[in-house]
Amino acid sequence: MQLSAEIFTPGELKRIAAAVYQHCGINLHEGKQELIQARLTKLLRRSSFASLSDYLDHALANPDSDEFSELIDSLSTNLTSFFRESDHFDYLARAFLPQLLARRRAAGSNCIRGWSAASSTGEEPYSIAMTVQHALEAAGGTWDALILATDISTRVLKIAREGSYDPQRVEPVPPQFKTKYLAKARGPHPFVQVVPKIRSMVRFAHLNLLEPWPFVGPIDFIFCRNVMIYFDKPTQQKLITRLWEILGPGGMLFTGHSESLTGIAHKFRYVQPTIYQKT
Repeated sequence: MQLSAEIFTPGELKRIAAAVYQHCGINLHEGKQELIQARLTKLLRRSSFASLSDYLDHALANPDSDEFSELIDSLSTNLTSFFRESDHFDYLARAFLPQLLARRRAAGSNCIRGWSAASSTGEEPYSIAMTVQHALEAAGGTWDALILATDISTRVLKIAREGSYDPQRVEPVPPQFKTKYLAKARGPHPFVQVVPKIRSMVRFAHLNLLEPWPFVGPIDFIFCRNVMIYFDKPTQQKLITRLWEILGPGGMLFTGHSESLTGIAHKFRYVQPTIYQKT
């Protein structure tokens, strides 16, 4: 069906924005109206609904429906890349992981747990897993390492689980990691796939950060990057409090470079820009 932007009335735009905010905390303010129109017009052209009102009546009344899931997916921003904001991975490798592994050995434990809270198409958690695996190989011994990778979009999680990427997507991966942790994927297309050792370290799951989390800590480090910019201050406050609670003592929180904890009450110790520690 062919739909134009003219069918989106101010009331419908407000209805969509209110539903998205209530469901997942994303604040689609007035400046986002063009984004809503563009993405939903594309979505509706693939649907069988006769009008936007019919679509919204169905999707918003059935939050477990495919239509509602596609609505959230279409309005979620999924910009990501391998080793994005690389100083976080440098700090993880240089400072945090050596100390963590030493503490675990002293305590007689081999368990390492990390969380990529907005994993998108998988580049972030796989970058984390490569960094962790490299540190474990250097340390020697047997380790039980797991990276939980969650996202609200079921569409991007499907891509992430495959772990296959266009060669241009993996260009930011450090050369020593490319040779060890990436391989040519099977098939006629020139895709590159994350090797099984790294894929098995990452566990992908659908998760709405505002809903109850079906797991308990302690978690050693959390990457929650470029998520809070879509939340208002009250939602940011609740999320930061919950992240602090699920981290173990000495655990690290990495936020996006466009994010700040300024104006949010928290107990974290500032380490350096966008890096915080639970003390």
